[in-house]
Amino acid sequence: MQEPEEKKIALELLETEQAYVNRLHLLDQVFYTELMKEAKNGKTVPEEVVKMIFSNISSIYQFHAKFFLPELQKRMEDWSCNPRIGDVIQKLAPFLKMYGEYVKNFDKAVELITVWSEKSPPFQELIADIQKRKVCANLTLQHHMLEPVQRIPRYELLLKDYVRKLPPESPDQDNAESKAPHSKRSLCLPQERLQKLWVVYQRLGLEDDIVDPSNELIKEGPIQKISTRNKSTSEKYLFLFNNMLLYCVPKVIQVGAEFQVHLRIDVDSMKVQELNDTQFPHTFLVSGKQRTLELQARSELASPSNTVSHPQTEELGRRAPQWVRDNLVTMCMRCKEPFNAIVRRRHHCRACGYVVCARCSDYRAELQYDRNRLNRVCQECYVFLTGHVVLEDREGKHKGILEKGAAEVSGKSLLCSSLQLLDKNGKGGTRGWFVIPQDDPLVLYIYAAPQDVRAHTSIPLLGYQVKDLPQGDSRHLFQLAQSRQLYTFVADTEELKRRWMRVMARSAAGITRPEEGEDADSCEEAD
Repeated sequence: MQEPEEKKIALELLETEQAYVNRLHLLDQVFYTELMKEAKNGKTVPEEVVKMIFSNISSIYQFHAKFFLPELQKRMEDWSCNPRIGDVIQKLAPFLKMYGEYVKNFDKAVELITVWSEKSPPFQELIADIQKRKVCANLTLQHHMLEPVQRIPRYELLLKDYVRKLPPESPDQDNAESKAPHSKRSLCLPQERLQKLWVVYQRLGLEDDIVDPSNELIKEGPIQKISTRNKSTSEKYLFLFNNMLLYCVPKVIQVGAEFQVHLRIDVDSMKVQELNDTQFPHTFLVSGKQRTLELQARSELASPSNTVSHPQTEELGRRAPQWVRDNLVTMCMRCKEPFNAIVRRRHHCRACGYVVCARCSDYRAELQYDRNRLNRVCQECYVFLTGHVVLEDREGKHKGILEKGAAEVSGKSLLCSSLQLLDKNGKGGTRGWFVIPQDDPLVLYIYAAPQDVRAHTSIPLLGYQVKDLPQGDSRHLFQLAQSRQLYTFVADTEELKRRWMRVMARSAAGITRPEEGEDADSCEEAD
């Protein structure tokens, strides 16, 4: 049975592409690589001369060898079930604008070869040596360099012939019409941007669902990923495009791709929230449908508060939550029982992200963001997500005076920060999270950690005297004193110490309104 005419032309395109890639390999991996090696050793010509001669040949070679040729090969192998190449051609055609730089530079490149062959005998000898090899087929470097200049017109001739031979029922007929606006828009993109975009795609390994000439790279750079299980961070890398965020891991052995894409978040469904973290400065959350990442930037970010947000009830199960870090809580965020390493260990609710004990997370519910698979959730989320009623053995229990969540009161406080409370000997002591809430301005609440849901103690401030102590051992000391009761505090900075003394003195005097010029919602970052 005779092959269809359009398939014959597609096969011709594939065969000529294979030969063309071999020629590009010779230019980039042989001529350019060997000439550059000698230039770096200072034996022939300056490195810049070699770069000017070969222009962007490396990008052109990578594009054809790593993407265009494999795509054509794959299509021809699947021709019986998918007889088309038009969509591949139109998707990749905009990248052919990279040839503009090469063609524009061609005449100057040929001139440089002539000039430097006269100036540098070692340069001329190395070129002559390569030209004698079998792979060069007795052709000169200049002849091989002409091949990319002539390739684009050949594509045009083959593709015009291909379109003429297409039968009316060919899927490429519809494709030509539906893709035309996208193709025209992409072809109008600046050549320089397409060149840079292609380089980025090479670094990402040329994954098929990422390569798109209409994308725009907005920003890229290293980032620290903060672990929810411990205090460690790890180096990652972000690529932000106009339509997606790529969360990547640098490859240890950088052969081919420089990065491995671990997560893709579509911009349309992405949410970003800045944090005022007590341990890691300059942190923010990036949330997609499947996962939420807590990241730390190198430079400062404006952070609205020290609170951690969790999914709204309408989003529970639909979006991956931010996990509260283990080290930010000392007790279960549901039942408020303290954690220990043996019988009461930390677990995370996969719906709200709270740190809870085993008893409070002994439930399973389907989560939409995890393809409706059963996940461990806390009791409150289980009831909301499933509608099942759970008998509560603590039902009717009134909220105690200490059961104010640290994150909640810190978000609406006269002042909150990390301080150290010394023991009676003034030597050792406990470091904790201290808050004077707006709605309870005469009481100092002391938490073990800034995300605890229950304070472990409180100090009524009314009637106390606030005393300044001389700075000792570089420590910023001050006291609360009343009758025989004495509390000694250590602040991280002198400025923070002064702020605490001012606020405590007003509370001790029964003044409940914030001081003029002082932000009511005022939290300090601390280690």
